[in-house]
Amino acid sequence: MIDHTGIGVADVARSAAFYDSVLGALGLRRVMQIPVDKGTDAVGYGVDYPIFWIDKFHPHGVHQHTAFAAKNRAEVDAFHAAAMTAGGTDNGVPGLRDTAKGYPEGYYAAFVFDLDGNNIEAVFRGG
Repeated sequence: MIDHTGIGVADVARSAAFYDSVLGALGLRRVMQIPVDKGTDAVGYGVDYPIFWIDKFHPHGVHQHTAFAAKNRAEVDAFHAAAMTAGGTDNGVPGLRDTAKGYPEGYYAAFVFDLDGNNIEAVFRGG
């Protein structure tokens, strides 16, 4: 089981503004920041402790995929809308995914490229 994960971004402050909005739609918030140089070098998101980090320590430009669990379809929809408003690029509108393509029954998701090209997803597994 994963305790936390993170991705590298080119500009932590710019990406933090994006993730504040996008992850806020899923009930996550900034719970920790690490300033090392002049400014913020890492931001951790979660509820009680960080489960997802953006930072300048991991190499950016290596595009990654991270899926966030949503509590319902409305959260998936809100995640996608927030990402579009915050400057993300659509990579799959909210909706049920095709079981013929390997998705399990009831897999409701939305996919977005963040400001650095990482593929982020919100998923509700429940129909």
